[in-house]
Amino acid sequence: KPQGLANTAWAFATLGVLAPQLFDAIARASKKRIGNLKPQGLANTAWAFATLGVLAPQLFDAIARASKKRIGNLKPQGLAN
Repeated sequence: KPQGLANTAWAFATLGVLAPQLFDAIARASKKRIGNLKPQGLANTAWAFATLGVLAPQLFDAIARASKKRIGNLKPQGLAN
């Protein structure tokens, strides 16, 4: 499930654990399911990858596209995340 991928990335980043193979797998799987994430999941995924310095340009492009489609429906907290 997409939220599970976001939660896993967030948990590893929160602990400061860089697991390159795991993050590569999360990036690949998340790109396909990014549209199913809630705004918090999008934010958590982006935060986790950025916090650990994991380069995933295709994933960030997908997050940006998904966010752009929803920007009119986001609450202030969703925009701040």
